[in-house]
Order: sequence, then C-alpha cells, then structure tokens
Amino acid sequence: MKNFGDMMKQAQAMQQKLQDAQARLAETVLEGQSGGGLVKVSLTGAGEMKGVVIDDSLLEPGEGEVLSDLIVAAHADAKRKLDAAQAKLMQEAMGPLAGLAGGPGGLLGGMPGLPKL
Repeated sequence: MKNFGDMMKQAQAMQQKLQDAQARLAETVLEGQSGGGLVKVSLTGAGEMKGVVIDDSLLEPGEGEVLSDLIVAAHADAKRKLDAAQAKLMQEAMGPLAGLAGGPGGLLGGMPGLPKL
C-alpha cells in the first residue's frame, strides 16, 4: 500500500490534469448546425454562444418560425458536441477514475468544484 505522501502527490497531479483540461475546454469553440448548414451556432467551452450564422434564404418573410426552430436545433447540436468534448477531456485527465467522477450519481460528481461530466 502506498504511503500518504504518495497518495497526496497523485491527488495533486490529478488536480493539475483537471485544471489543464478545464483550461483547454475554455479555449475550445465548437460549432453546431441545422437545416443542412443553413443555421450555424458557435459555443465556447463554457457554453457561451459566440456566434450565429444564418443563410440569407431564411431571412424572407414567413420564415420566422422555421428560423427559430433551426437556431434551437443548431444550439442543441453544438451543446451535444461541447458535452462530448468535455467528457473526452475529463476522461483523458482522470484516466480510469473518470467513471467514478461522472454525473451526480458518481463518487465525485456531487463534490463542489469538480466538473460535471
């Protein structure tokens, strides 16, 4: 069995890996799209909407409801990609312990300050 000092070093190394992963995620910008690319939404790693690109064909009168639905769908696509990128970074940072930390039911998932997968 490892001594307490070794365990603390491992915990500090894991904490550093998590911080590095969070920093990489914060720099990430992911794009979701809908309508075959007619609407594109960009999200930062923090989930902030960075931009929206709308094809001119959707800017005609009577297209408001379609446009609204496409924006929501593009945002959902970007959010799914963001969630997948976050899960991948956390898996890389935590290795075999990632399963323990994931979600509210996970061993570490409910601890304040730790990212939710």
